[in-house]
Amino acid sequence: MIFDSANIQSALRKAVAAIIGVVLALVLLTALLVTGFYLLVNAATLALAPFVGKPGAMAITGLACLCLLALFFYRMTRPPQKNRDAQSTRSGLGSGSPIELLRSLIARNPLEAAVLAFAVGVAEQSDPRLKNLLLQGGMVLMRQSSGTPEASDSEDAPAPSPDKTPVD
Repeated sequence: MIFDSANIQSALRKAVAAIIGVVLALVLLTALLVTGFYLLVNAATLALAPFVGKPGAMAITGLACLCLLALFFYRMTRPPQKNRDAQSTRSGLGSGSPIELLRSLIARNPLEAAVLAFAVGVAEQSDPRLKNLLLQGGMVLMRQSSGTPEASDSEDAPAPSPDKTPVD
C-alpha cells in the first residue's frame, strides 16, 4: 500500500472532523442539560409561587437543589461497602455451584472479565492450551482482586479440557 500526500491529508481531515464533531456534540448535550435543569427549577418555582409566595417558592426550590447536590456529593465521597461483598463471598464459598461463583466474580470484576473474554476469544482460535492458561490466570487474578482466600488453592487445580464448553 502506497501512502501519498493526498491520502494522508484526507485521513487527517477525517480525524479532525470526527474529533470536532464529538466535541461539538458534548458541548451541545451539556448546554441542553444545563438548560433543562434551569427550566425545571424555574417551573418548580412558578408552580409553588401561588401557594407560598415567590420568596417562599425560591427558598423551597433552592433548598431542594442544595439537598440533591449534598446527596450527590455524599454518595460520591463515601467509601464502598465491603460488608455486603464479604458476606456474599463467605456464604458463596461453601454453598452454591461453580457457575454461581463465576457469576459473582464477573459481577464484582466486570473489566477484568471483559479483558479475559477478549483474550480467550483471540487465543481460542489458535491454541487451546493458551486458552486454558488464560482462563486459569484470569480466574486467579479476579479472585485476588476481590479478596477471596482461595486464590492460592485454585492454582493447583487441574485445567479444564478445551473440548468441553460450559452450558448455561
